Amino acid sequence: MTASGTATVRDEGARVAAPVLRLAGVGWRVGGAAIVEDVTVDVREGEFLAFIGPNGAGKTSLFNLISGIVRPTSGSLTLDGTDLTDLPVHTRARRGIGRTFQTSSLWPRMTVAEHVRLAAQARQGGSHRLWRRASAYATEVTGVLERTGLGHRAGASAAELSHGEKRKLELAVLLVGEPRIMLLDEPMAGVSAEEVPALTELIRTLHVDEGRTVLMVEHHMDVLLGLADRLAVMHHGRLLALDTPGAVTADPVVQQAYLGEGL
Repeated sequence: MTASGTATVRDEGARVAAPVLRLAGVGWRVGGAAIVEDVTVDVREGEFLAFIGPNGAGKTSLFNLISGIVRPTSGSLTLDGTDLTDLPVHTRARRGIGRTFQTSSLWPRMTVAEHVRLAAQARQGGSHRLWRRASAYATEVTGVLERTGLGHRAGASAAELSHGEKRKLELAVLLVGEPRIMLLDEPMAGVSAEEVPALTELIRTLHVDEGRTVLMVEHHMDVLLGLADRLAVMHHGRLLALDTPGAVTADPVVQQAYLGEGL
């Protein structure tokens, strides 16, 4: 803790690897209000970085800035040294930044396999010729569904799926884009307690076995403590703390800031 009483942001908990994604003084103001302010963090290749904090802390807004949904009003973002700050969403996606959202955007009547095939076609540009060749994607669709534990649900409509299965389908759609960095925004939201372990294990597999860099916003601390290399605490749009899970949860400033918040 610093002399001013604010938490120290440290990097000791990061894996020893070169930064793949760098946020330098990133901020986003709407009118006179600072939604995100002066966030600086280096994301290492292959690490799992989790963002925590109460509702309204700026976590999802930060993900919107990283994925390109909104542009920062200050600071910069770079991927492997290439400036992303003014690049649109689709360009960032093609460079390997993939995203899921708190609220499901699945089509209720479309089958599980159709969702994944549509994502595969969109990745190729969605030309009329490619759209007609649905069979060309059969092997890829099957492979992604097997990896996410949805092979037996390929013909089910999205409306038939449980909340946990819907989250797995969102991950399957994301994986088709071959993301290098996965931004997962509250993937456990709405998921039953019985389904949380399987979904947690799937995310762990994508991170550990496939070596993907993961940034995740989540309120289930028990899930994060078993997954994250580092925890980043957001508070009023700012980065309050950044360190290993053990160091962050033991930080008196973090404890004071979230007394009664369930952190």
